[in-house]
Amino acid sequence: MFKKAIDLFSRIFVGGLFIFSGLIKLNDPVGTKIKLQEYFEVFSSDFGSFFEIFIPFALPIGMILIILEVVLGVAVLINYKMKWSMSVMMALMVFFTFLTFYSAYFNKVTDCGCFGDAIPLTPWQSFYKDLILIVFVAHLFWYRNGYESVLRTRPANAIIIATTVVSFILGITAIRHLPFIDFRPYKIGNSIPEKMIAEEAPILEYTFKKDGETVKSTKYLLPKDGYEYVSAELLNEKASTPKITDYQVVGTDGNDYTEETFSGAKLLLVFYDASFNDQDKMNAINKLVEGLDGIDPMVLTSSSEADFEVFRHEYQLAVPYYFTDATVLKAMIRSNPGIMLLQDGVVLGKWHHNDVPSAEMANELTR
Repeated sequence: MFKKAIDLFSRIFVGGLFIFSGLIKLNDPVGTKIKLQEYFEVFSSDFGSFFEIFIPFALPIGMILIILEVVLGVAVLINYKMKWSMSVMMALMVFFTFLTFYSAYFNKVTDCGCFGDAIPLTPWQSFYKDLILIVFVAHLFWYRNGYESVLRTRPANAIIIATTVVSFILGITAIRHLPFIDFRPYKIGNSIPEKMIAEEAPILEYTFKKDGETVKSTKYLLPKDGYEYVSAELLNEKASTPKITDYQVVGTDGNDYTEETFSGAKLLLVFYDASFNDQDKMNAINKLVEGLDGIDPMVLTSSSEADFEVFRHEYQLAVPYYFTDATVLKAMIRSNPGIMLLQDGVVLGKWHHNDVPSAEMANELTR
């Protein structure tokens, strides 16, 4: 009876967590791609340049892992071919537990991306999560040969196939458009300048020594009163850290134009780089720019000035351009190029380059 209870709990816990984690990533496969590229770059630096081979294939690799995560979660819930399912799941858990430990111990990747941007975890939190999870995965793996499917073969196969197909469709849709749910601070409705301000002032707890005893205080106690400073700890790190810390826009003249993007109505054309080469999409973007009424267009790019000059002349993009860090641009919108409409710094709209809005729609949103 006890083993059956552990079996049931393990199935629900492991299967549910895998499905939840996979669906969060299916919402934003491009985010998973970015995270994998980080890992491959770290591995190429630490273990050898061989890992650079995988960087261009980060998106398809990410999609395979995400879909596998969802399918394995469903398989565990219905006890589907547990010998195979648990062998694959155990291999994945060993790998990812090593990955999170490596990231945490060597402080290589500050966010594993386990739950995307929905639930950011520190490297150590990710590792402890994997340690707990692997205990229940190991239990299911150990008894994998004794589990029988809760469904007949045909309906079980149909569920696994349907899960794979639906997951693939959801992932491709999110890639070709934008995430279904935007968990980042640049989502529609948010004020970027407000997100650049912390919710609370920092609260420090100081540790002192006096007469051989340890004293803790949120006030700085003076040496003249006999207190010897030892250390300080930030008590409200999360609340005292702005959601957006690295948004900066710099002009070709070297001046800071960050505040300019928060003034009035602005249409931001986000180009991570100048590699885009779709004439039809660029024609649609140019048509959008030409029809703007009272909205100032601005290009934000992380390309070099020389590269973007060539690009803008090739596509006749008559819009002033500015420089922003590539990581920031990728956080702003999962599309290269992408389109963002701001009104006094508030995000009114975001569009993938496959969904370029009409000028009438953009003008209407700012009125």
